[in-house]
Amino acid sequence: MCRNIRRLHNFAPPATDTEIHDAALQYVRKVAGTTKPSQANQAAFDAAVAAVTAATATLLEQLVTTAPPRDREVERERAQARAQKRYGT
Repeated sequence: MCRNIRRLHNFAPPATDTEIHDAALQYVRKVAGTTKPSQANQAAFDAAVAAVTAATATLLEQLVTTAPPRDREVERERAQARAQKRYGT
């Protein structure tokens, strides 16, 4: 359920608004225990996603690091290698 919650800090290029929103959506889904809220809870669900998105964007803007930016392709390849080692082919 948390497949879109990934490290977003210190990448070149920086995380997009879509990536931040997707991570926030997955977080709220996990906390709520549902992937699609009922109509009665839709407004609360949407408000929570917006709040988590805003908080995450603020956090990413304020974080400081001296490490060089990570490369998304290199990180993707490393993740694939770990998955292959763990699950085989």
